[in-house]
Amino acid sequence: MSSVRQMSATSRVSNRLVQAFVAGVGRMDKSLSPSVTLNRLRNHKFTAGDSIHIFHIAYATFWITLMTSPAFPLKLLIPILYIIALLIPFTSQFFLPATPIFAYLLTFYSARFVPAPWRPTISVSLLPTLESVLYGANISDILTRFTHPVLDIIAWIPYGVGHFTIPFVVGAFLWLFRSKESLHLWARVFGYMNMWGVIIQIVFPCAAPWYEIIYGLTPANYSMKGSPGGLARIDALFRSHGYTTAFSNSPVVFGAFPSLHAGTSTMEALFVSHFFPQTTRYVWGYAGILYWATMYLTHHYLIDVVGGACLATAFFYFYLPDDLKGEAALAPPTGLVNHRMGAQRSKYEIYDLEDPRGRGVMDAAAFDLSDASSDDEEMDITYRSPVPGATPTSAAMPIPTHPLEGNKGPKKSHRHTASIASLIRGDERSAEDGWSPVTASFVFPQTRSGGDRGRNQDSEDMKR
Repeated sequence: MSSVRQMSATSRVSNRLVQAFVAGVGRMDKSLSPSVTLNRLRNHKFTAGDSIHIFHIAYATFWITLMTSPAFPLKLLIPILYIIALLIPFTSQFFLPATPIFAYLLTFYSARFVPAPWRPTISVSLLPTLESVLYGANISDILTRFTHPVLDIIAWIPYGVGHFTIPFVVGAFLWLFRSKESLHLWARVFGYMNMWGVIIQIVFPCAAPWYEIIYGLTPANYSMKGSPGGLARIDALFRSHGYTTAFSNSPVVFGAFPSLHAGTSTMEALFVSHFFPQTTRYVWGYAGILYWATMYLTHHYLIDVVGGACLATAFFYFYLPDDLKGEAALAPPTGLVNHRMGAQRSKYEIYDLEDPRGRGVMDAAAFDLSDASSDDEEMDITYRSPVPGATPTSAAMPIPTHPLEGNKGPKKSHRHTASIASLIRGDERSAEDGWSPVTASFVFPQTRSGGDRGRNQDSEDMKR
């Protein structure tokens, strides 16, 4: 029975993912015509916020000018291809929101081309000194005194794999299950946080713990190669040289502070816990493991981890708009029903039955409450069932709406509302009006005409 339930739950999750993916593809702009983008640009009303694009143009121009590999004129292909991607609507919907991420990648790659006279002095002893002063000991050194292959694997998965893949997973889930604004916010905050983190590492270069282990506190210079630190044990375990090659050729060798591994994991935890609150304990548990991994693998001091986490927190709350706070953060994208995880299940889910109403992607026809009858066949709900004392043909009597219009047939009433409105404030109506909430008249059918005259006479006597 438990296996059947697990298979049923797996099937529901799979169906949900498929439905969300189909809805996401349906929301995409599939046009390949640059004229569509140009028309949108002509009709766009520019605001002060659009000045950020001027900043990106100047920023990219600065780094591309410093770039020596690829050399001129090949490096001009970078802006040319980017402009083409922006002109095509299909690619523009990805490249335009991801501009801050491309700015970060451009900064990280081009950091190696910063001229030597511009480079500041590398700090070797500042971080370990602050570590001892603030925390009473060199925490990262303590965590690296005992190593084990199992601990190496546990540290490697978030640090060497998750750091490069989880950002795409977060973006995919925001695209599938949350609004477009949340996905654009993720690209903006993730890109700017990492971009400014790299700038800080360039302006304030500091040696990592692996440097202290290999060289001690001797002065460092920019000609030194980077080291994979504890990830060298992963290369030895898998008999490869991937991490050794990558860190030896890193464009930012002395970028210990702040830790962008810690900053990225903190940003992921903040985003996922904000837009998917039911996963809070898990994403922060992942972030905690990555904090430990950065120090265990000798890539960062504890103060670097704290600096990266603070940087991510500052950027997240600075850019988070008010319309993505609270319940608004949980709003699903267009075309997808909001099935919150952990919410009360319907009877169809409990008993593993097919919901006749359907789940997932809904179209406008699903919400059409009108029946197949035409407007000419509409009838006041009062006359849909026999009423004692009522004349069946009374509803069809022509009622002139204007002296000059004459009789144009029965007046059409709003469905379900005319009869309900007639019952409101019924206590203010009298029998003289010929109205009753139970029957069409207080008068019995056999004495209708005489009763009307007698009732009118009695009413006149009472008034006198």
